[in-house]
Amino acid sequence: MASALQSLLGQLDLEQIETNLFRGTSDSLGPPRVFGGQVIGQALIAALNTVADKPCHSLHGYFLRPGNPLIPIVYEVDRIRDGRSFTTRRVVAIQAGEAIFNMSASFQKMEEGLSHQASMPDVLDPDEIISDRDRLTANLDALPEDMREMMSRERPIEMKRVEPIDYLNPRKQPPYQHVWVRAGEPLPDDTALHQCLLAYASDLGILGTSALPHGKSFLTGLMTASLDHAMWFHRPFRFDEWILFAQDSPAAGGARGFNRGTMFSRDGVLIASVAQEGLIRVVQ
Repeated sequence: MASALQSLLGQLDLEQIETNLFRGTSDSLGPPRVFGGQVIGQALIAALNTVADKPCHSLHGYFLRPGNPLIPIVYEVDRIRDGRSFTTRRVVAIQAGEAIFNMSASFQKMEEGLSHQASMPDVLDPDEIISDRDRLTANLDALPEDMREMMSRERPIEMKRVEPIDYLNPRKQPPYQHVWVRAGEPLPDDTALHQCLLAYASDLGILGTSALPHGKSFLTGLMTASLDHAMWFHRPFRFDEWILFAQDSPAAGGARGFNRGTMFSRDGVLIASVAQEGLIRVVQ
């Protein structure tokens, strides 16, 4: 039986059905819609399949409709520009004839230049923290029955939260969190693959940062959905090594929460930055 990571890698291995057209499948993580990080990762790999020898340096996407995990997603790539240093692509993800996601991405030839970075936060090392999976498994009996299977299934990405969150009994706390992430198994030396997996992970829980000051979670009357997502890749990295995802939320309002993230390698190198706004609607 394939591992959860191997299943995800299979989803990123898109089928090319025509020039600039690719098709991908989905795996439901529990909710009856496609996980946003999967759509970002597949859209990025579709674009990368049309770009030679240039890694992605930034992407900006909008979630337009919820995706159905039972229906394949078609990714249409528009080759906006091919330059000597920079290449630009636009990708539209389509289901049942309607766009569910739209992304613009830019790719740059590797070159040297001025360099500086912010410092990595001083937090616990991942070896000192219990994994999210182990923490959830130890407390499955406290979850509603319909949530146990979803929360206990194997995940392709290992996660270790520096500040644990009790989603059933959330407490009000400052709008920041730190999470160590990495692939659950060793990965091949493929820059595109590592970038797509990091893009996938960048949507794992970042929206929840804006709910922390309000003592709310998706299990306690909060409807959440990613609305737009931006990401910048700063330096090379490996996703099968631990990466610290430091997140904060400067503002929330109008049933929307704005969130930022910075990603550091274990030795303190800033490798990527993320920004996302999402729906955080209070419901009964």
